[in-house]
Amino acid sequence: MAFDTAVSGINAATADLGVIGNNIANSSTTGFKTSRAEFADVYATSLLGSGGNAIGKGVSLTSVTQEFTQGNISFTNNALDLAINGNGFFLLSDNGASLYTRAGNFQVDREGFLVTNQNHRLQAFQVNTNGEINGQAGDLQLDTSLIDPGATGLATITANLDSREIPPPIPFGGPFDAFAPTPTAPDPDAYNATTSVTVFDSLGNAHIMSMYFVKTATPNEWEVHTLIDGVTTSGPDTITFQSNGKFDPGILPVDLSITGWSPLNESGLPTGADVQDFTIAMSQFTQFGSDFSVSSVTQDGFTTGQLLGLDIDDSGMVFARYTNGQARALGQIALAGFSNPNGLQPLGDTNWAETFSSGAATLSSPGSSGLGVLQSGALEGSNVDITQQLVNMIIAQRNFQANAQVIQTEDTVTQTVINLR
Repeated sequence: MAFDTAVSGINAATADLGVIGNNIANSSTTGFKTSRAEFADVYATSLLGSGGNAIGKGVSLTSVTQEFTQGNISFTNNALDLAINGNGFFLLSDNGASLYTRAGNFQVDREGFLVTNQNHRLQAFQVNTNGEINGQAGDLQLDTSLIDPGATGLATITANLDSREIPPPIPFGGPFDAFAPTPTAPDPDAYNATTSVTVFDSLGNAHIMSMYFVKTATPNEWEVHTLIDGVTTSGPDTITFQSNGKFDPGILPVDLSITGWSPLNESGLPTGADVQDFTIAMSQFTQFGSDFSVSSVTQDGFTTGQLLGLDIDDSGMVFARYTNGQARALGQIALAGFSNPNGLQPLGDTNWAETFSSGAATLSSPGSSGLGVLQSGALEGSNVDITQQLVNMIIAQRNFQANAQVIQTEDTVTQTVINLR
């Protein structure tokens, strides 16, 4: 009888329609991968195999296979949205259990962890105190507390002192103290040029360091007087140029050392910060016949700062930007690769779990070991081709109807046999 054969065909068509319906339903699901139903014929066999003229007994569903092709990438305005362009999966932690996903719509929970909508934590390679990757994967957490300030250790200035200058008409004098009962300050007629740099103490307080340059009676020689917050800190220090307007290479580097500086507040009282030493690098100074100019001023100190935003590059490095202009590496997002992605077990919520068939996950950084790169501010859409799914749905419908017709025909034949007299 062909009833069982036709029923197996109806079941197969129903399963095919179910897979197609699920694909269509998830056509807008971030990171979803389309599936297809795979079937095999069925034959009655014995220990010696089937006969040469054996008639098949129908069809069976052998597998529902996922297609891990690349989905379209669409751009968003959220830096925490991540898309993988290429192979690989994001590694998630569900209370210690490993999950894998292609959906990169992450957010920050109240504890600062990067999580999915199901509160699964994104895993990343951790960094040490120097911002170097240590290769150990763990939860990626943002530190929203104030970061420690950094005291100035080095200030670097590039400038030109005008060789045409003559010694000022009056001596520079000093020392000076802007907080004395009778405040004192340099007379503009006592120096040829001046510039200033903002430096920071160990508490992150900003202070103004002023440098005054005085041409001496000795050719190519200058005195440098240094005041911080209007109080003489160093000087006079002497610098001497060659006849070509540059420093003698044999004396490089040309540095001024500030030692024992005790930071003061606006009232001239100690701020409580450490007594501080730092260096002023002046090796790039020149003395040409041109007006005094400063082309570069840098220093390595900074005040405290709050988290301002995140930057994630295509290699998965996560950098935190702070209000004080500093940036720190928080970690490198880990991607997982599998020798057989089709062996992964779908868990729902666009997550998969590792199985024996998939092989063990191999963790690497994006862009290495055959894995794709990351695109921040973007999401990977579903790879469902709606047009193809609609065509497949028509085919599955025809298969269902044809198998139903077989049952109807078999029923007619059966009735004919029953009615034989």
